[in-house]
Amino acid sequence: MTESNYWHLKEHVQVWDVSCQRQIEIVGPDAARLAQMITPRDLSKAVPGRCLYAPMVNAAGGLLNDPVILKLDDDRFWLSIADLDIGLWVAGLAHGLGLDVQVFEADVHPLAVQGPKANELVARVFGESVHDIGFFRFAPVEFMGHEFRAARTGWSKQGGFEIYVDRADLAEPLWDVLFEAGTDLDVGPGCPNLIERIEGGLLSYGNDITVANNPLECRLDQFCQLDADIDFIGRDALRRIRDDGPTRRTMGLFLDTADVPSVRDRWPVIVGDEAIGFVTSAAWSPAFHRGVALAMMEWGWWTPGVEVEVETPAGRFSATITDLPFEVPAA
Repeated sequence: MTESNYWHLKEHVQVWDVSCQRQIEIVGPDAARLAQMITPRDLSKAVPGRCLYAPMVNAAGGLLNDPVILKLDDDRFWLSIADLDIGLWVAGLAHGLGLDVQVFEADVHPLAVQGPKANELVARVFGESVHDIGFFRFAPVEFMGHEFRAARTGWSKQGGFEIYVDRADLAEPLWDVLFEAGTDLDVGPGCPNLIERIEGGLLSYGNDITVANNPLECRLDQFCQLDADIDFIGRDALRRIRDDGPTRRTMGLFLDTADVPSVRDRWPVIVGDEAIGFVTSAAWSPAFHRGVALAMMEWGWWTPGVEVEVETPAGRFSATITDLPFEVPAA
């Protein structure tokens, strides 16, 4: 199923029910201050209608999660995230700092449309104006007399949209209309695909990222403006990590096996008898005809082309370090 889903996602268009992706709303006079305090991403120049991938860190620089922040207005933000504990963290900060802001879970249920034909399908349902929505931007779209927000985002590298459905009674009609409009596009149901997201270097919180990691070792440097004139939790810790230099880094691995088991526990990456990293996610790649994996590698083992071994439940396999994202061959 994963492989057939993989090819369908890369060649056609899929509709995903991602309503588990909750929206933590921050609204009020101090909303912008609070939103900035939770991330090293500089939000100061963001305008309403912008989506920003924003790693969240604690005082030690450990990653708490990596939501997309939607700026709805100067005093209103959504944290788009599949973890309600983050809402408790943010609400606790607001209370402890005495900020004039409300933090709550908004009644919003995202629906994703992903794949190379997503643009055509979404335009058929919501109108040609969706072509004007830029990457990581959102805009209002009309459906059955109601305005939703549509963002050019999604947890795949194939392109598409996420529709923020804030009326539950319109969710099923929208699903039906998308399928009716996409019959000739081979539209189908789907979900985030393990193979495709590994190839794209998309990290999964809880698998490839935990609070034991910092964003600099997870290749999220571009989302951490550590010298900007902004105040955020963990700034001093991340500056020290940057100045000292990260000791680990997320890399890709090619696995020389056709039998790639599920990663339930981390697999050691080995040279001789020395453990020099661990695999966090792995899958068989139909595009490469070999296994692909994401691994956290120790300093000194970040060079593409270096041969290593991986200890898996199915045995020890040869592997080759590569950079991310994987350069997928043309179809």
